[in-house]
Amino acid sequence: MDKQQLKDDYGVELWDQDRIQAFRETVLSWYDAHKRELPWRETRDPYKIWISEIMLQQTQVKTVIPYYKRFLEAFPTVEDLADAYEDDLLKVWEGLGYYSRARNMHTAAQQIVQEFGGVFPSNMKGLKSLRGIGPYTAGAIGSICFGLVEPAVDGNLMRVIARLFEVDLDVKQAKNRKVFQAIAEHLIDPDRPGDFNQALMDIGATICTSKNYHPERSPLKEFNSSYVNETWEYYPVTSKNKPPTPYTYLAIIVRDAERQYLMEKRPNEGLLSNMWTYPLIDVKDLDETGWRAVQLTAIEHLDDEMSGQVEHIMADRYNLPLTIRPQVDGDVVHVFSHQKWTLYLIVADLQVEAVTDNIPDNCQWIAPDEFSQYTFPVVQQKLVTAYREQTLF
Repeated sequence: MDKQQLKDDYGVELWDQDRIQAFRETVLSWYDAHKRELPWRETRDPYKIWISEIMLQQTQVKTVIPYYKRFLEAFPTVEDLADAYEDDLLKVWEGLGYYSRARNMHTAAQQIVQEFGGVFPSNMKGLKSLRGIGPYTAGAIGSICFGLVEPAVDGNLMRVIARLFEVDLDVKQAKNRKVFQAIAEHLIDPDRPGDFNQALMDIGATICTSKNYHPERSPLKEFNSSYVNETWEYYPVTSKNKPPTPYTYLAIIVRDAERQYLMEKRPNEGLLSNMWTYPLIDVKDLDETGWRAVQLTAIEHLDDEMSGQVEHIMADRYNLPLTIRPQVDGDVVHVFSHQKWTLYLIVADLQVEAVTDNIPDNCQWIAPDEFSQYTFPVVQQKLVTAYREQTLF
């Protein structure tokens, strides 16, 4: 998209070439003096850069650093990652969330080994052919590792550009990304594209932030139209996110005579796939099977009818005759990007006649000292912590 089209169609008036060059020099001078010292900036290995970029999606830098180091210790090469068992991979990833990122990396590593002979593709077409790699990640890897003159356009960069040029386009609408991409293509430094991208990443993350933004402190203030015109509070333009859909679950805690806890491996598709949790009962399931709808709002105990419903479900699904303790043993709230879970901990005792080896194939009895061998999602870790606050294993 050329400058004239940007102006005519979107009202974005780009600078002349001299000002663009001055902008590049300002950005890179600031980066040379103030860049963040990060472990993945010590290398140009595309495998390591890729790992860092995927981890940094939806995760803060300070959280990523220890995971990045542990991940490379466990899977030092792309071949090691391609050959990994998924359970081992998810265990190393445990706690980072958005586990589809790890699964996509696993698939992409296998693509690199099988389709590219174990060598990372060095062009945009090859990079974007890999599972889980979109335009931003391809631009980051391509520019940093291979010197490709490709911008890495993410939320940080769109926020910076929106303020620089007072772009009146919603940054959350996918159709507008091409405009920010086109602007970035005009701005990127052709000699140091990787450093240029990383500089704007740092400026967006540390100075041109979404909150607590002080444009007068920015090295880019002389180029920033929203600062000069005192309109910076209006940019970037963003639509409101839809609130996450609420769900309510009962987390059933069952312990056998050996003090092992019943755990269930979730299906291999969907949210938290292939990870382990206490048995979870979605209260919506009660309606589907004819039981009375249950609304749990700061509930402290179950009445006899509700306890009976839970006992019925556990006997039907897990072949376990149980007696429910009516007192709720704590609650946990966990928010995913599109769902908000409220979970109530319900302790159940095995009845005398219970046979514990008839549980479904996707379930196991697991002792607390074995928990570290299983992949627990963050929500399950919260449940374990909440239960520990009420009692001791």
